[in-house]
Amino acid sequence: MDNSIALKNPNAVAEAGGFGARLAALPPKSRVALGVGLAALIGVVLAMTVWSGQGDYKVLYANLSDKDGGAIIAQLSQMNVPYRHADGGAAILVPASKVHDARLRLASAGLPKGSVVGFELMDGARFGQTQFQERLTFQRGLEGELTRSITAMAAVQAARVHLALPNQNGFFREQQKPSASVLLTLHAGRTLDRAQIAGIVHLVSSSVPEMNPKAVSVLDQTGALLSGPGESTHGTGLDAQQLQYVNQIESGYAKRIFALLEPVVGRENLRATVTADVDFSQSEATSEEFRPNQGANANTTIRSQQTTEQSGGAPLQASGIPGAASNQPPVPATAPLTGAARPLQTAQTGGNVGGNSRRDAVTNYEVDKTVRVTRNATGTVKRLNAAVVVNNRSVTDAKGKTTQVPLAADEMEKLTALVQESVGFNKERGDSVKVINAPFKTEPVVHDELPWWKQPDVIDMLRAGAVPAALGLVALIVFFGLIRPALKALLAQPAPVPGANLSVVSDDVLLPTPPRALEAPKASEQLVGARMLAKENPAAVASIVRGWVSGESTT
Repeated sequence: MDNSIALKNPNAVAEAGGFGARLAALPPKSRVALGVGLAALIGVVLAMTVWSGQGDYKVLYANLSDKDGGAIIAQLSQMNVPYRHADGGAAILVPASKVHDARLRLASAGLPKGSVVGFELMDGARFGQTQFQERLTFQRGLEGELTRSITAMAAVQAARVHLALPNQNGFFREQQKPSASVLLTLHAGRTLDRAQIAGIVHLVSSSVPEMNPKAVSVLDQTGALLSGPGESTHGTGLDAQQLQYVNQIESGYAKRIFALLEPVVGRENLRATVTADVDFSQSEATSEEFRPNQGANANTTIRSQQTTEQSGGAPLQASGIPGAASNQPPVPATAPLTGAARPLQTAQTGGNVGGNSRRDAVTNYEVDKTVRVTRNATGTVKRLNAAVVVNNRSVTDAKGKTTQVPLAADEMEKLTALVQESVGFNKERGDSVKVINAPFKTEPVVHDELPWWKQPDVIDMLRAGAVPAALGLVALIVFFGLIRPALKALLAQPAPVPGANLSVVSDDVLLPTPPRALEAPKASEQLVGARMLAKENPAAVASIVRGWVSGESTT
């Protein structure tokens, strides 16, 4: 047969024409549905791939300056963190899972620093600007430069400077003086002492002409005035350094109490506070004491001595019996150093006074002198007040029931003695220590748990999984609605028609003519029976197949 092929088996068509023949045999509607479904499925797969590569992005920082934005992007590149821009570059977005980690790591690097401009504002002066605009630009630049200088201090995290510069006019008799305000944001756990605050005040006041240092106010982030009249802190008359010293003393005594009593009563069964009255006044006293040299055994020191003798009248004539005794020199003077002077002895000649004489003696002595200079120590503790509350003791009976039992009187006395020894109790200076026993009131902690569908983690997870779930649903709809019916029609077997033959009418067109006698087995028992027949009687089966091929019908 040159131009016709007769087949009884439908699978021979697929073997002859292949997948293209089957696809060409489909109706146009099925071919269009198959093409659209495949295209939609490919689009869903690509969308899921792109979304999984990008992930859910959230805002890391917004409203950034160009300088801070560039520094943050450079740091993100070093950390290998993907990022995107939004709002024309004013916001930086990173994956949602890396937002908090990126913020902490950037904060450790000191980013973002904030946009602080200085005198570079004067570089962009526009042509035709008014005098008011020029003065305002200069004021902004000066505030920025002062802010940069103040934030260079180690304890200052951020600062803002506000200058009030009045317009100077030569026609006013009384000119208004400039003033300034400085708001400081200090690092956690850091304070400024009096010298540092005075330095900030001096820096601001010396940067503005004719500004009085008293016109500068310095505040911290809590609103406390750090500078002002007397530069006192919180109205207590103490500066920051003195307050820190008092806090250290009080906390040190409190730690001693906790260290002694916690092993006895338990960690959460004790509350203690200590108040210290510290004297920071300074005084200096100078005293001089003079002690005269008195007594026979007192050590004396002669500073100067002067003796004057004067005699008058007729000269004395020789008297007495001439001999060796009258020619002896006079004996040394025996006048005492202290006391009244003795009268001058006169020579007698035959009982008559030969003349008069006078002697004056002046002796100056050094007097003892003691000079004392006394300076009182600053920061001395004048009085201590300690208050301690001890919780009741927990007692568990044999049944496992726990009750609170007050402490005994002797136990309270022992605890009071421990507290007094720990703080260095001194009754003479007015110290007070009070230890009481009271039950602690513990309020139950109420956990307001949100439903699982309202929890932030669940909401974020649902938001993150919404896009993949939607894409997967679309993929299932496309597959089961378009692709699966087309594939089923493409791979379906043609139903046998009795008496029909599959012949080739021409070289291009195949007409289905299914065999009439043999039907497709409807159950597995028929298939098993046909196999057994082929094994038992192969001649009969061969005759049947020969009749199918030749086109002869069998009965």
